[in-house]
Amino acid sequence: MPRDNGSTGSLTAGGAIFGKLKALGVDFVFANSGTDFPPIIEGLIEARKKRIDLPQAIVVPHEHVAVGMAHGYYLMSGRMQAVMLHTNVGLSNGATGAINASCDQIPMFFMSGRTPVTESRRFGSRSVPIGWGQEMYDQSALIREACKWDYELRFSDQIAEVLDRGWSIANSTPKGPVYISLPREVLCESVESEGLDDPSPMSPSNIAPDRQDLAAAARKLAGASTPLIIAQRGAGSPEAFAALASFVEDWAIPLSHYWANQIAIPMSNVAHVGWRLDDLLEAADVVLVINALAPWWPDRASPRPEATVIQLGPDPLFARSSPMRSFRSDITLAGETASALLALLGEVNRLPKDDDLIARRRTRIEKISERERKLARDASRRGCRSPMTKEWVSHCLGLVAKRRKSTVFHELGCPLQPLELDDHLSYFQEPHSGGLGWGLPAAIGAQLADRERVIYATMGDGSYMFANPTACHQVCEALDLPVVTLVLNNEEWGAVRHSVEGLFRGGFASKTNDVPMTSLRPSPDFTKTAEASRAYAETVIDGVELPAALERATRVAIESRRQVLLNIAIERTGPP
Repeated sequence: MPRDNGSTGSLTAGGAIFGKLKALGVDFVFANSGTDFPPIIEGLIEARKKRIDLPQAIVVPHEHVAVGMAHGYYLMSGRMQAVMLHTNVGLSNGATGAINASCDQIPMFFMSGRTPVTESRRFGSRSVPIGWGQEMYDQSALIREACKWDYELRFSDQIAEVLDRGWSIANSTPKGPVYISLPREVLCESVESEGLDDPSPMSPSNIAPDRQDLAAAARKLAGASTPLIIAQRGAGSPEAFAALASFVEDWAIPLSHYWANQIAIPMSNVAHVGWRLDDLLEAADVVLVINALAPWWPDRASPRPEATVIQLGPDPLFARSSPMRSFRSDITLAGETASALLALLGEVNRLPKDDDLIARRRTRIEKISERERKLARDASRRGCRSPMTKEWVSHCLGLVAKRRKSTVFHELGCPLQPLELDDHLSYFQEPHSGGLGWGLPAAIGAQLADRERVIYATMGDGSYMFANPTACHQVCEALDLPVVTLVLNNEEWGAVRHSVEGLFRGGFASKTNDVPMTSLRPSPDFTKTAEASRAYAETVIDGVELPAALERATRVAIESRRQVLLNIAIERTGPP
């Protein structure tokens, strides 16, 4: 059936969606198109001819990469982006990314086409066999559990209202992805363009801690003899990062980045005590947990029964995302991390200080901090051999990264402690959901958000293969994004091996080099994968050669604006 173009103020619904996304602050739509996309592509061309302001559509050859890029872009910019995927099959490829975004509390528009509902007689009805093959009873179920809200667009004139609602829900506390299903017949309809450039009439819902709970938590922290702060997901903003750094110094409170995927204070801060917290946790009389999904390992160490545990964050009990999580919370402070943290620090700073108590706390944490730094540096330097250790790679990378405006994205690559980074946006680790292949796509998205920053993506060889590297390097070349990729290659699933050895201590796996289901031998030549997209690439085997190789890689990225890959041989762990 012919399509009615409507009045001169109308356009195809597929293009109208992009116009509304731009009004909501979306800069990019990371897309992998399919047979459901004709009305979107036609609508985009139509919208351009009508000079409608649109987000840039980025072609990404794999959906997992597209979602990771939107994730990394938000981490660097703080602005919600959109992904648009191909029906159910594209959505399934992006589902792992949705799980990662949900775990990391990342707002994101998740959209995918829906195979045409009708078999005939409507413009946009099924026209090829996959229209029947891709039909599902409940397509949204693929990612519903990972999204805060999902909806199927029913009529073209709903576009503004649906996207407005999705935007407000995604950006409400706690933030997270939302999903919209887009049937092809609806996208083929026309819609009036009036009002599509308006911002959302619904502001996000932001919650704040109860004032009495803030006051109670402040009194506990100020008067504690052996307090401890555990931070996993950063401080939430540059202002809160700086305020927390000053606070832990002034009040002499140790802070542990236990399994952190962002840092909350500079690692050079005297109050920073690394991530080994068992002894500190068992000695603590007050524990402040800042947005931490799993703040300690219960079978190894837990707070004393008489200790006070304060949990602070957007969803401090993780009620939305974790079916079972029973970490104590004697005082619960719910709110966006930065604002809730600043409110708590303000309450503490209004209280009088016990100078003798603070002096005792300061003496204690200075000893702990210095001990942890020395242990980390000694372990790193011992790793300069052939092949080298992850700790040595991390130490060398930290020395290079700290001399520049830079960020390290880590996925089973360079461990945090030897990096010794100090800036608010200097470090991101994979979400605790563990959807592998996140690190390189997220780094690419971050580079797109800040082209002047040096972005390092450091990962294991298994994580690199999970990242769909051919697609990643193609996008880097297409968009002129000079990401520096470090593949720490030990030819095995090291994380799996360590998990077995950690659970079965002294068991068979700890006494053999032949651990089933962990080998990745023979290792591909990863430099060839990168070179296929004209990257600068080299293999580094001897630890002595690594510092110079990192400097070369960084210079190429900065001066030639060219992506780089270093394939770094690291030792396999196991019995001698």
